[in-house]
Amino acid sequence: MPRPAAVETGAPLEFEGVRKTFQTHFWQRPVTSLDGLDLEIREGEILGLLGPNGAGKTTTIKLALGLIFPDQGSVRLMGCPAERPSARAQVGYLPENPYFPDDLSGRELIHFAGRLHGLSAADRRHRAELLLEQVGLSAAADRPLRKYSKGMVQRAGMARALVGSPRFIILDEPMSGLDPVGRRQFRDMILKLREQGTTVLFASHVLSDAEMLCDRVAILRAGRLLAMRDLGGLEEERAILGWEVAVMGGGSLGAARLVAERGEERLWRFSAEARPDGILSAIEGAGAKLQALRPQRETLEELFLRTLSDAEEDS
Repeated sequence: MPRPAAVETGAPLEFEGVRKTFQTHFWQRPVTSLDGLDLEIREGEILGLLGPNGAGKTTTIKLALGLIFPDQGSVRLMGCPAERPSARAQVGYLPENPYFPDDLSGRELIHFAGRLHGLSAADRRHRAELLLEQVGLSAAADRPLRKYSKGMVQRAGMARALVGSPRFIILDEPMSGLDPVGRRQFRDMILKLREQGTTVLFASHVLSDAEMLCDRVAILRAGRLLAMRDLGGLEEERAILGWEVAVMGGGSLGAARLVAERGEERLWRFSAEARPDGILSAIEGAGAKLQALRPQRETLEELFLRTLSDAEEDS
């Protein structure tokens, strides 16, 4: 099925100076959810939206979908105001906790969504078969949703989000409730979407998923963009936590700790303070033969926590 034609050219999603407040009780001061947010998603990338609870991730998604409106600034989809229906028609959305009429079957859910997208009966049948197989629900296609597990409902929600062949898809905690096999399938689907040119906004608390999937990550804190990181060039930003050295034979490598040993093969670990030239000298002095030398860098989760900690110290 062809995608809807673009109404204008422009980035899939742009936030410019967006401020959003909420009045929780009439006698209390408004709560600021977003405070001058500037954010742009590039065509065809997977952008991870990261941040602690209350950082503004959910508000960002609702503004992107045109469900709420900014107090200040602008939100644009495909170069158009986010509230314009023609722009929203090109967007798929999977909420963190999808809820559908539970008397519908998985197949009926896709047919219903297809009608909302204006698909013909033949196209609806084709999309239902294709998408239900893609998310692993073919065997349960005619089972009522009330008999689905949480993970199965999540899969059905993913199929529902893809009915209109969107150019841009927003996924809010898409791995929630999935078993390890389901998580792997979802990761493969998301990467396949990128291969097809679909832009993905991926909000998650599971940073290992973001690390495997995303081209860039945007870190929010207190409604502001704290940092934008390109994961492709992130290696040098990650602090070195130590050095792993694989050698053949030889004796002790001084201050290094022996991690594993199999026959003549030994794996040693040096502290972060060690230097490559010093490590090579230790190997030579021990009469060992170097097989591999690699730095052990902090994970995305550790970098994320360090970024938040540094921001708190500076504030």
